[in-house]
Amino acid sequence: MLKGFRDFILRGNVVDLAVAVVVGTAFTALVSAITKGLLQPLINLFLGGGKEGGTKTVHGQVFDYGSVINAALTFLITAAVVYFLVVLPSKALLERLNLGREQPPVAVPEDVIVLREIRDALLERGRPDLPPSS
Repeated sequence: MLKGFRDFILRGNVVDLAVAVVVGTAFTALVSAITKGLLQPLINLFLGGGKEGGTKTVHGQVFDYGSVINAALTFLITAAVVYFLVVLPSKALLERLNLGREQPPVAVPEDVIVLREIRDALLERGRPDLPPSS
């Protein structure tokens, strides 16, 4: 019973789902707070400084491109954290667990077997224009 549960938990789909949940909740909230509190003021400072830094006003409409840069940084930081803290360790664990298991032999389709038999029968009849059997 525990082996079945372990196989279920370590299956690729469950790990992918866990990664999606983590990306959507905890890391995004943490990284958003860091980028909004620390990086966005720096971005606004480099893009003009002051309250209007990182924005452009055209005909009364405010374009906040500083927030777009901040959201892109939030995404990149979140993706990097999830990749290095969740995906790589789980991939290494799955590889370690699958080392002892042998891969099942690849079955040759029935039509390929029949075609090989036809080729071999034609070769026995003396058809030298056919390639030799492999």
